[in-house]
Amino acid sequence: MPEETRGSNPVSPSPGGDAPPVEQALRPSDASASPNTPLSKAEAATEAVKPAEATKPDRAPATVEKPVPAGAAKPAPPPAAKPPVPPKPEGPKPEPWESELVKRLRRQYGSGIKEASTYLGQRYFLVDRSILYEILLRMRDEERFDYCVDITAVHYPKRDLQFDIVYVLYSFPNNERIRVKTQIKDGGSLRSVVGVWETANWLEREVFDMFGVTFEGHPDLKRILLPDGWKGHPLRKDYPILQQDQEWVQINLGIESGQ
Repeated sequence: MPEETRGSNPVSPSPGGDAPPVEQALRPSDASASPNTPLSKAEAATEAVKPAEATKPDRAPATVEKPVPAGAAKPAPPPAAKPPVPPKPEGPKPEPWESELVKRLRRQYGSGIKEASTYLGQRYFLVDRSILYEILLRMRDEERFDYCVDITAVHYPKRDLQFDIVYVLYSFPNNERIRVKTQIKDGGSLRSVVGVWETANWLEREVFDMFGVTFEGHPDLKRILLPDGWKGHPLRKDYPILQQDQEWVQINLGIESGQ
């Protein structure tokens, strides 16, 4: 029986004269197939699907990292968030001071002893100005505080009684140190204790020089650190830090102040 042909490829007919199976028919991918050969419906449908499948990549392309040049600085990481600032802790506070000395003074002077406290291990009395001299005499004669270590002051310009005057006393027999404080207004004065402790001479002069507090009965109350003609008292808190007496500098030194 002669072979039927479709295009240039021979096709053997199936028994019974039926058309050959689709899978045996000429496929368009065959290199020898003619471009003008008509396709069956099944082949046409298969051919229509292939272009879409051909464009579909087998797998995602690998990401290629660019090499970092030698010596190139890497970008800095973003700054870390700052932790919240913790609240400032409270400082130490005075605590009540109870002792036999405190009891004896309160029995005699009552409300004249305004406060008896200890602060960071430092014990002190706050006494009324009217009994200050009597208290200091008693501390020397009866309580044996035979040495006046220092006399100083603290300025509180917004307070009515602007100055704390502080006497630091020491007892050699008892190996004990305490402070006696009183308060006065600006322009007020205190009785000198040079007759009680000779060391008070220069100490009172320094308080006068730096704060302007006067001591009645002092034998030679004048400036001890600054010249006599200096204006103002530098340890007052309302004294400008850069203030200079321009007139004194020009008259006594013949130059302009550097401030």
